[in-house]
Amino acid sequence: MTPPVPAILLTVRGRAGDPDEISVLWTFVVNGDPPQIGVSAGFEHQARELLDLHDEFVLNLPVASMVEAFDTVDMNSSRVGDKFALSGLTRGAASVVDAPTVAEAPIHCECRRIASFEVPPVRKLFIAEVVATTAAEGAVDDDGRLIVPGVDFFGMTAGSGEHYTMGRRIGNIGMTVGRDDIRY
Repeated sequence: MTPPVPAILLTVRGRAGDPDEISVLWTFVVNGDPPQIGVSAGFEHQARELLDLHDEFVLNLPVASMVEAFDTVDMNSSRVGDKFALSGLTRGAASVVDAPTVAEAPIHCECRRIASFEVPPVRKLFIAEVVATTAAEGAVDDDGRLIVPGVDFFGMTAGSGEHYTMGRRIGNIGMTVGRDDIRY
């Protein structure tokens, strides 16, 4: 396992008459321009079934104050009921896609699936384009760059099962060639 792993709450519409879904799935960057991401869901995950049913979802970036709600979502199947209610998180509305958001999350990446494929023995990958992003005031600057000290994001350390905040800045992409404008 290679740490850190992004701590992401994925939200997707439920089936007609069922609650919307919040899940914790493996998430990774596929491309920067255009912005594309990937999520990996096990065949046993209800989120996988809903991602197959719907082509749109939201990646909600939680902050340290949400770590207990994050763990509640991670440790409970949707088959136990409404994970919004169970975790105490608030259902919000996306601006472009037909999927809910987690209102408490300072950044929402609204995604539309562009490809998917099965990865034996037990996973399915969903590749999506980020079609809209919303950010709370103080989370990004006027150019859309993340203000890390302004938002207490956390990640998971795969292999130890622990959560850590972003910590201190130790450099930037391009620093060895005198650049500080690279944003991916």
